[in-house]
Amino acid sequence: MTNYNKKISDTEYRLGEVRFSYAHVFVPQKTLDGSKDKYGVSIVIPKTETATLALIREGIEAAKQKGISEKWGGKLPNGLKLCLRDGDIDRPDDEAYAGCWFFNASSERKPGVRVLSGKSIVEALDEEDFYSGCYGAVTVNFFPFNSNGSKGVSAGLGNLIKTRDGERLSGGRSAEADFGDLGGADDYLD
Repeated sequence: MTNYNKKISDTEYRLGEVRFSYAHVFVPQKTLDGSKDKYGVSIVIPKTETATLALIREGIEAAKQKGISEKWGGKLPNGLKLCLRDGDIDRPDDEAYAGCWFFNASSERKPGVRVLSGKSIVEALDEEDFYSGCYGAVTVNFFPFNSNGSKGVSAGLGNLIKTRDGERLSGGRSAEADFGDLGGADDYLD
């Protein structure tokens, strides 16, 4: 397997190969708080991917240090919320998260979405090219926040590339799977 991991800056990284879930990368989704719509994805990393997890933790630490100096009044706050979460604890009923860590990344800016096809990189055009369940690499920027009394470290979404297919996590089948056994349209004409 190719190692896509790369440190770009103190808080920005390219991570992979990871699995994508809740991929909203073509059309922004409404946010719960009613603020600006955002593009987003849940990034799922097997607990065995120690090199990738080490980079994520390094980025979170760098964002914490930035938060101490820029957002949190010179000290590390109690009850700090971190973006990296344990899938076995936070999503115990979702087998896609079993044995994995995950974090969500979002952006108001539309990410560049690509597909690695052989040795070529092509633009992903829609959910057929890039979907929840596929594998790939992502660029993220970890940053500190202090909003409405909540303090922590979150992740900004950069760009994504699909490196290989995976079982779709979207639930539901295609129309062809549901109706393919019905035969041709002539069977229904009177």
